[in-house]
Amino acid sequence: MPNDTDRKVQAFLIEGWRMSEAERLQKVFELNRLLVKLMEAEVRHRHPNADEREIRLRVASRWLPPELMQKAFGWNPKERGFLRRWTTCLRALPSS
Repeated sequence: MPNDTDRKVQAFLIEGWRMSEAERLQKVFELNRLLVKLMEAEVRHRHPNADEREIRLRVASRWLPPELMQKAFGWNPKERGFLRRWTTCLRALPSS
């Protein structure tokens, strides 16, 4: 490890290297669930009156193309308000 790496960061990286494949996959699932929760929080912030179905559809519209959203769910993100892709959702969250 380079000498400029903080010891806590170093320990975190080494722990990651020692994880089994199953543990790494579990971490990926956990991080994915966290990402979805962050996106749901942003949708709730932007659309306080949205019901659970609308929240799920707005989140799904970040991964699925508009044509598929329309065909599968009858939801046209272009008409209903397409939210930005997930890569920009974190910047839109209010700071606390």
